[in-house]
Amino acid sequence: MHRQIFLVLKDGIAQGTYAPGTALPKEEALVQLFGVARATVRRALADLEAEGLVQRRHGSGTYVTENLTTGANLSALSFIDELKHTAQSTDVRVVTLETIAPPPGINAFLRIPRPGRVVHAVRVRVASDTPLMITEAWVPADIGKDITTAALKRSPMYALLNAMGVRFGRVVQEISAESADPYRAKLLECDLSTALIRMSRVMHDHTGRPVMYVTAHLTPRYSRILMEVPGDAIDTLSAGHIIHDPSLVGSAGTRSKRSRA
Repeated sequence: MHRQIFLVLKDGIAQGTYAPGTALPKEEALVQLFGVARATVRRALADLEAEGLVQRRHGSGTYVTENLTTGANLSALSFIDELKHTAQSTDVRVVTLETIAPPPGINAFLRIPRPGRVVHAVRVRVASDTPLMITEAWVPADIGKDITTAALKRSPMYALLNAMGVRFGRVVQEISAESADPYRAKLLECDLSTALIRMSRVMHDHTGRPVMYVTAHLTPRYSRILMEVPGDAIDTLSAGHIIHDPSLVGSAGTRSKRSRA
């Protein structure tokens, strides 16, 4: 529970609800707001302080740290520049590199004729020994057959494909949430069932052929996703569309009714 309180308050700081230099609600108010013990609130505040987000002043309260870096400067970066920034500011651990038959769900994006093969790579981005992001990429084998573990340690996948002559075209991106399973919880060093940010991208070449499907899993504790949309693109897919799955709505309501019963 203290972790959930930590994430709510951290998000409030990131969104400007609690501005730099201002006080967070008093411990008593947070106890009432979240319906938890004072010790739980204090642990959440201690975690915020450990990350440099707040300063606790004896007898006065807890204050948001002045001059916090929010990452807003990244809004001017292009898509490729953002990939370069990530590669330059983190280290990479290669977990898996293999050539396999594409799973059905992956082949739905890459459209590889049978009996096709894909290069499958799993990497973990790390900063100061802290795992920040798992990236999992699938590339048609005829394109990525020469990719090596040593090359992935030196360069991001997009750069390797560029060097092999791939000219990127459009990118389709989806952002959702997913609970950490045992595999991802271990790689990210987080608790099982931690809510993860999940970003998936289908990257095409200049002819429109899908050349890479990649997913990234991040914890809200360390990461967030920032997007900038031009005014003339506000009513296009570039601005993002919210998609609901009507087939799940009824089943979710049924489960809710059953739980209340």
